[in-house]
Amino acid sequence: MFERFTKDARAVVEGAYAHAEEGGSASVDAGHLLLALLDREESRAASALAALGLARPPEREAVRRALREARRRAGLTRAEADALAGLGIDVSRIVARVEEVHGVGAMSGDRRGAGPRQRAGRRPGFSREARGVLERALRIALARRERFIGDEHLLLALTVLPGVAGEALADGGVTFAAVSEVCPPSRPARSAGA
Repeated sequence: MFERFTKDARAVVEGAYAHAEEGGSASVDAGHLLLALLDREESRAASALAALGLARPPEREAVRRALREARRRAGLTRAEADALAGLGIDVSRIVARVEEVHGVGAMSGDRRGAGPRQRAGRRPGFSREARGVLERALRIALARRERFIGDEHLLLALTVLPGVAGEALADGGVTFAAVSEVCPPSRPARSAGA
């Protein structure tokens, strides 16, 4: 599948690795892919995000903050936290108690300070969620009759899959329909004799 990736899509994957490594994460997840997309400039996905209002630092920071807050909740979406609240489980109290005992970010799954388990030079693998994003990006590209997978396909995939990244994008008005409108499928150039 990676042979179909454009240089922009490959840059997103590399950026996702960097975000995962920087955060000490055991694996690259959909949030890391979204953070890498937010870092991009002058690509189809960057243009789509700009057209939809996520080009300015305050809006991008709101998405980053939503991802950080969800990581502190062990990756639970707000909808999942609300569902648990309906059962009488206060996720914010649980997070506060765990962080009181084990430190801020203890539920994030990050391995900061993991010692010998964290081997130098070893890259984190992709989580099931991130693999799902890559697979969905391929399906979206095929459905759009495009022979490549660009960073716009990764963005589209993030908007349709359930999870924190999709929730953060939707909160910013970035939906599959909106991205599809500002970033339509590429059309092959017609020959002059046609």
